[in-house]
Amino acid sequence: MTYIIAIDGPSGSGKSTVSKILADKLNIEYLNTGLMYRAVTKLFLDMGLDEGTDEAILKDLLNKITIEFRENKLFLNGIDVTKDLRNDEVTANVSWVSARDYVRAKMVDLQRKIAENTSFILDGRDIGSVVFPNAKYKFYLTASALTRAKRRYDQGESELSIEEIEKAIIKRDDYDSNRKVSPLKVAKGAIVIDSSNLNIDQTVSKILSYMEKKDVL
Repeated sequence: MTYIIAIDGPSGSGKSTVSKILADKLNIEYLNTGLMYRAVTKLFLDMGLDEGTDEAILKDLLNKITIEFRENKLFLNGIDVTKDLRNDEVTANVSWVSARDYVRAKMVDLQRKIAENTSFILDGRDIGSVVFPNAKYKFYLTASALTRAKRRYDQGESELSIEEIEKAIIKRDDYDSNRKVSPLKVAKGAIVIDSSNLNIDQTVSKILSYMEKKDVL
């Protein structure tokens, strides 16, 4: 019997790290949906496109895109771009890209096809509310903006200060929570876990404690 674990939450809440560990422990597949939106963002930026670009151009480019996950790496149109997806430029632009309804429709369709007939853990912002509303397990992982800023800073993926990262996180939280298409929110039936004062192992253990033994063993 296959099942889906949906883990939603704001940027920097530890969704990806926790999901990877859970996937290994449970011996199921993992899909980082946030990287998919970052890949689309990178493609647009590489083509010199921005928020003001005509939608017909963006849609045409989107229709030709291929995204594949192989050995925990993301391939955009056949090229491994994993290491480029969390830089400051992509981070600063991913919100307007992911807010476009046609972008989300394309990504949701891909996500559902990838996770079809296989046990998967997926993390993102609308997995439990839109992509898989009937997921067996739904969690909403969060933490204070300062905690998330420190974590991102410690990852060494940004050239910004902790204070600058915190401001960017707060701005993105507001944007993602108030967008018209698939806003960031706690899905119906989701269990909220605040990891501000939890380390990774404690967060993983807390999630596992809510799962049925037959799915954990």
